[in-house]
This record gives sequence, C-alpha cells and structure tokens, in this order.
Amino acid sequence: MRRDYTGRTLLESHAPREPFTLFTRWFDDAVRDGGLEPNAMVLATTGPDGAPRQRTVLLKAFSTDGFVFYTNYESDKARQIDARPGVGLLFGWYRQHRQVIVSGTASRVPRPQTEAYFATRPHGSQLAAWASRQSRPLPDRDSLDAEYRRAAARFPGDVPAPPHWGGYRVVPHEIEFWQGRADRLHDRLRYRRAESGGWVVARLAP
Repeated sequence: MRRDYTGRTLLESHAPREPFTLFTRWFDDAVRDGGLEPNAMVLATTGPDGAPRQRTVLLKAFSTDGFVFYTNYESDKARQIDARPGVGLLFGWYRQHRQVIVSGTASRVPRPQTEAYFATRPHGSQLAAWASRQSRPLPDRDSLDAEYRRAAARFPGDVPAPPHWGGYRVVPHEIEFWQGRADRLHDRLRYRRAESGGWVVARLAP
C-alpha cells in the first residue's frame, strides 16, 4: 500500500505572512480537484477522563477570525468543548497529498449567527436537529424515526433553530501545512501566533 508523493511543493516562497491566505488557496484546490466532502475535518477534543476523542465534522465558514462548525450543544463533543475548550482540527486532502493541522480554542458563536446559518439548512436537516438527542443512547432506529415524524408534524413550515443547537468557532494559535513529497521528505510549514499578534513561520523536519 506504499505510495510516493510527487508533483507539489510547499516552500517558504509560497508562504504568505499569515496562514489564512494559504488555507484559502489549499481549500479552493481541494474543492476544485473534487473528492468527497472537501470541507470535512476531524475535530479532536478531550474527554472527562483526559483521553482524546475524535470525530469528523463539516467546516461551514472560515475567515481570519477562525473556523466554524455546528452541532448539538448537548452532544458529547459540545460538553467536552465547554469543559476544555482547547481543540484540534485536521483537514486531510489526500488527493492533493496535503494535510492542515490546527490547534486552537473553541467558543460558541453568537446566537444570531447560528440562526442565520440554520435557516439555510435543508428542511430535513432542520427537522433532524430537533429529532436527534445527539450522543444519547437509543433503543432502536424506529425510535429515532418516530422523533423525526413528531418534529415534522410540529414544524410543517418554517423550522426555528433549536435552543440546544448552534455553532462553535475555533480560533487557532497554530496551523501546520503539510505537503507530501517524494521519499517521505515532506514539506511542513508551521504558523504559530506571536505575542505581538502576528505569525511566526517555521519549517519542520518531516
């Protein structure tokens, strides 16, 4: 299953002064090159026992302010974030032989932002946010389908955002860009936020 990575480079001359310009460039490449869910990212949190927890979520917005995703605030991931807001994100763009690794702090987005995003979701996804008690045990699939039918009967038209549902913004203090190269001599550039508010770029050995 060994595969050698060739064709792309990541040099200091490619690196803008801040990481978000490079992230935008790589994200646009991933979207343009195709592949399933280019906005998928692995979110790592810390459980109550101190052990790491990971799951895949979808990036819904990003800017120089950070990376935004949405979830049920009563889910395991949300409880873990609220208790320990330090998190990690991993974007794996394997067609391009690329990874982006983010370390940062997560906090809830303002309620108007959550409501504005929720209004753009498909109707079925809106109902699902009311039907699912995310991360809680279920007796069987039929019970989930029954909750969905109750939500559909309750909201035949417009569906409001549930009070227990909303967004998080991850504000990064470190972002690493990883580009696969031949013979496992990969390019790794790490942006670390400086106390002055700017970013310090360093090359890391592969």
